Order: sequence, then structure tokens, then C-alpha cells
Amino acid sequence: MNIKSLVRKNILDLKPYSSARSNHLEGVLLDANENPFGSVIENDLNLNRYPDPKQTEIRNVLSKYLSVNPENIFIGVGSDEVIDLAVRIFCEPQKNNVIICEPTYGMYKVACDINDISTVTVPLNLQYDIDVKKVLGSVTPDTKMIFFCSPNNPTGNLLSKKKIVQIAKKFNGIIIVDQAYADFSLEDEDIQSLLRYKNIILLRTFSKAWGLAGIRCGYAIADLEIIQLFFKIKSPYNLNKLSSEVILKALKKKNIKQRFVAKINKEKKWLINNISPLQGIEKIYPSDANFVLFKVKNAKDIYEKLAEKGIIIRDRSNQLNLKNCLRISIGTPAENKLFLSELKKIL
Repeated sequence: MNIKSLVRKNILDLKPYSSARSNHLEGVLLDANENPFGSVIENDLNLNRYPDPKQTEIRNVLSKYLSVNPENIFIGVGSDEVIDLAVRIFCEPQKNNVIICEPTYGMYKVACDINDISTVTVPLNLQYDIDVKKVLGSVTPDTKMIFFCSPNNPTGNLLSKKKIVQIAKKFNGIIIVDQAYADFSLEDEDIQSLLRYKNIILLRTFSKAWGLAGIRCGYAIADLEIIQLFFKIKSPYNLNKLSSEVILKALKKKNIKQRFVAKINKEKKWLINNISPLQGIEKIYPSDANFVLFKVKNAKDIYEKLAEKGIIIRDRSNQLNLKNCLRISIGTPAENKLFLSELKKIL
């Protein structure tokens, strides 16, 4: 596949901004109009100096954790930045379209709407998996991108990797597979098997299993040619030094992350087992993520009554094929017990 043939012409012709730290990170730095005397915040991070725009150290450490080359990694300010950059690289405003398989994460459509890219909704099947025939049947000459979320948000299930590959082989465009919740899945997600396809971009994040939602950091894993395009159009210093330092510390504590995952999956199983028998629960959907989707008779009423008690979940009833469905993120044992207690009273 010729990736360059999919890229907007103005992006191919773009001369990227060359920041002061693009070439030199050390030495007598008199090139970036920084404060030479230090920062008003005392620490050893040299916050008076701009960060490495290429996030070299993070990409090297992360590459060992993922068993991929650092050249295949791009770090973003949350996965949302990567989504926005991908849309801007490949999609011509008011011309191209993007396929989104609903119900799914709402930011895919928002990113397209912001960039004036039309979206085509293709419903997931009754099992909330990909309908290959409908997806490929919706592709037009102007279709540049397809979004998949696996495990899917808000339904919680893994999408079929076989179906994703099937579409990647036939689609002359970019496929984004958002794996924000992959850490919670018991099924081994083989990154290398998907990276064999040059048109697949994998998204991952530090927000969920790593417990770092507050620092806003996600990343893309993709073919070198695509990663180079991300670096070409990103903001010069998109990731700050404070976030970078936290990520490097986190990557040394992957065992703690695994313990978090085990605890969350244990609590998820407990919650499902205790919600299932309740009268008024119409269905609980299988989950490979850190949340559970369930169906009730009156979702809005239950949502509001829980909120009155200070228990905040998500009402997903407004999404395609999710009428009267609620989504609960897995909390601590105490939080889960409190939720269950109040839910029983309401039901």
C-alpha cells in the first residue's frame, strides 16, 4: 500500500516548523529565548528549558515494553490528539468521509465534525461486532478512514481481529484501532500481527490501566511512514516535561499496573455476579474492559436517582441500539458495594 497516496497534498507539501530543540537538547542553549536562570518551581527537571519534541527517551523505554521499534511509536496529548492529527493528515475537509461503527466512542465523530469531514455510520451487528459486508459496502472513492474501538466503548466487548484484518486487506485507506482498554482483556492482543498491515494505526493510552488519566497521554503504534507524518504536523512541544517524567516513572512500575488490572477484573466479576440476579436488570453485556454495560427498564430514572445519592454512572441510552442502557466504571470494593446497595433500593 502506498501511504503517501492517501495523504492530503498540502500535508505532503508542508514544511514543518523547526523548533529550537529539534536538533539540540544539550549544550550552551542560547537559541530558544528561555529563562537562563531557572524556574520559579524548584526541581531537577530544568523546567526553564523546552522538552524534547521527539520524546526520545519515552519512546525508547515504551518500545521495550511493547516489543516494537521506537520508530513505530508516536506520543500524543491523550489519544484524542492522535485521533485529530490522523483526521487532519488523511482527510480533505468537505470532500472525504470517514466510517464509524456505532455504538462507539464519541470523539471519533467530534474530531471529524471539527475538521469538516463527513461521517458515515455503519451499525455494529447484534453482538456489537463488525459487520464486514456493511462496512465494505459503505466505502466510496472518498472514504479515507475507518474507526474501530476494541474493546469497544461503551459496549465493552472485543471486536473480531480477524474481521479487522479482513477489512484492512481490502480497504485502500487508513484503519484506526483504538485499544484504550486492551489491558483489561484476557485475550492476548498481538501488536505485531496487526502492524503487518501498513494502513492500521493502533491507539493506546496511559489513562486507564496505568491510572494516569490526569496527565493526558496516549500513543499511536503504526508504520514508520505514518509516524513520520504525525511528527510532521504535531505541535512542536506537545508533551511537557512533567508528564514525560511521570510516564517514565510509570513504565518502571508495570507490575503495579498489572495488580491494578487484576483487582479491577476481580471487582468486575463480583459486580456482574451481583447485578445479574436483580429484578429489573434486563441484560448485562460481556465486558473485556474496566466497565460494564447493562440494560434496565428506565435508564434515565435510575441514572438520576443514583446521581441524587452522589453515585455517578453514564446513561448511554442516546447511542445507537443502546436504548435504556447504563454504563458503570469499575470502582473500589467500597464504591461498588455502595452502588449495588443504592441500585437495589431503586429497583
